[in-house]
Amino acid sequence: MEIDPKTGLPLGAIEWEDLAKSSQRIKVTTDKKRYGKIVTVVSGFDNGIDVRKTAKALKNELACGGTYKDGVIELQGYHVKKIKPLLIKLGFEEESIQE
Repeated sequence: MEIDPKTGLPLGAIEWEDLAKSSQRIKVTTDKKRYGKIVTVVSGFDNGIDVRKTAKALKNELACGGTYKDGVIELQGYHVKKIKPLLIKLGFEEESIQE
């Protein structure tokens, strides 16, 4: 079994995750929280996607805080225009992302 040096995962697991990413229907919206604060909500992740890893990558790229739970990522601030290119960079299909 070969191990990917970048991720430390078996190469077979990475291929399955790529297939899972191509079949997602991701929706990017905003929500208003307490005191008028805006959060960007990224939802629609199915099984087979590591939402924790995706949330961490998005938070690092956007330099913002956020959380994930129940397959939904919440990012602090208005990032609707910036999310799509980042998700494409992470391996998701452009046609599967709705803004």
